[in-house]
Amino acid sequence: MLCPAARTTHPSDPPLRRTILLVEDEPFVREATRIILEKAGFLVLAAENAIEATQIYESYEFPIDIVMTDMILPGRSGLELGKELRERSPQVSVLITSGYGDAEYDIEDPESRTYFLAKPYSRSELVGKLGFILGKLAAERAAIQAS
Repeated sequence: MLCPAARTTHPSDPPLRRTILLVEDEPFVREATRIILEKAGFLVLAAENAIEATQIYESYEFPIDIVMTDMILPGRSGLELGKELRERSPQVSVLITSGYGDAEYDIEDPESRTYFLAKPYSRSELVGKLGFILGKLAAERAAIQAS
């Protein structure tokens, strides 16, 4: 008789996957993006607006690696949300998405961990951009450990 495998993690253990806080007010886009991210191996925390995102960010007990937010949100812009969350946790990266043209490309600033991805984006563009951001984070951590 086979016995079930022993549980190797505890509920309070940090997730084994990278965590993304996804902030998107359009339900279809939010759900489609969540599915893409989960299939790519990410743990996804989804919010429909900046208020809900802030609540999730404050209550989640483990580090969030990337906040992926739409530029235009009800009540507050994604850029404002990203700045606010980065003030609380300077190590978090923010990926701003928008379908309003190329003007927002000026907001991309890797030194402040702010990145931009134009909508519509493909699965490979999204996963590639997130891989790029995580690569930058890994390089920063390696440089800190080496010093």
